[in-house]
Amino acid sequence: MPPQPYLPLVRHQPPRPGPARRGPVVNGPRLPAARGELSAHVVAALLDGQRLDGQRHEEHFHDEQFLDEQLLHAPPRARLPDATDPYGDDLQLALYLLYELHYQGFEGVPDDREWDPGLLAVRRALERRFLGALRRDVPPHGDAGRALAALLVEPVGHDDTSVSHHLRRDGELWQFREYAALRSLYHLKEADPHAWVIPRLRGRAKAAMVAVEFDEFGAGRADEIHAVLYAGLMRDLGLETAYGHYLEAAPAEALATVNLMSLFGLHRALRGALVGHFATVEVTSSPASRRLAAALRRVGAGAAAQRFYDEHVEADAVHEQVVRREVIGGLLQSEPHLEPDVAFGVHATGFLEDRLGARLLKAWRQRRSALRVPLSDDEEGKRPWPKAPRASTPGGQRPAEGPQGGGDRRRLRGRPGRGG
Repeated sequence: MPPQPYLPLVRHQPPRPGPARRGPVVNGPRLPAARGELSAHVVAALLDGQRLDGQRHEEHFHDEQFLDEQLLHAPPRARLPDATDPYGDDLQLALYLLYELHYQGFEGVPDDREWDPGLLAVRRALERRFLGALRRDVPPHGDAGRALAALLVEPVGHDDTSVSHHLRRDGELWQFREYAALRSLYHLKEADPHAWVIPRLRGRAKAAMVAVEFDEFGAGRADEIHAVLYAGLMRDLGLETAYGHYLEAAPAEALATVNLMSLFGLHRALRGALVGHFATVEVTSSPASRRLAAALRRVGAGAAAQRFYDEHVEADAVHEQVVRREVIGGLLQSEPHLEPDVAFGVHATGFLEDRLGARLLKAWRQRRSALRVPLSDDEEGKRPWPKAPRASTPGGQRPAEGPQGGGDRRRLRGRPGRGG
């Protein structure tokens, strides 16, 4: 690493305390259209300032006794219809909207809704359904070492279940643009969900995690933040770089991969699973990034697009070693009882990534768009790219489901994680 510039400490006088900010967020993305009853309920509550019991949120925001009572009596399990698909568009969008309040928020939604008791109660119910389905569908594994060892095995030759293998050999530019648009829901906030685990670690694990995250956040250089590099990739591909812009286009399978990080990150009890997720991303990133960088060169994408993946080829080859030996090694040294959770994080990540990969490859091989909403005409016109086929789910119909089982863990190598 080249020498870092000296950054002097600046004394900061904190502002005087004032009333909590109640105005709308002006720099977040717009709320999307609902995809069912659950997401419609959440969108309406966020748009009109209503709590989920129908009362105006602002009427009680500064009433401490009222808020205490709401937190005390918030239902541990809101009632969800039994038929609610834990991996479906409606639940995944509702959960994504509630999680996003902890990141950039939404245009027109006051910042203080982040800790609205009613919204938190609904989020808890959605999380229970989602996590319960994952516990059911991902076979239990208690050996984190074996789970990680499986990720290190690269397939021999071409893997027709891998998105990065497909894009490297057969992918077309319109497919890569769709892939980049979907992945922007994570990459424009890359490393943010994993940062939640830092205060929950100690010793070796914390020191190593901070070291890796420091690189993810640009090593002190704003223009090297990985989210900024990804925006450059999108710009080279003629895509809109605004945060959250492609939420409407993202199917449930894509939302679930992002929601998983927030689910693990926002719950201290799931810190082991978040470390397992992080390890999966880092271990599988370097070889997949190499394939995607080669794919971008093959289709003639610009230098900024190639640079994002070139950066991850080298950086994540180092990160993978640090995460396996120091983050996971340190965590299990201090908290050995978390090993099954680490393994669960690895396998749950693979399960959801396999579902997304299956959807993308099925649509593309049928010459159909994998997006719920096709890329707009003005985006298509930013560069002379070939026009993509129509969306694969016209009219907002439910997308085709991916594989239901955990699948062969060898499929994880080169799946659409950070690298694809």
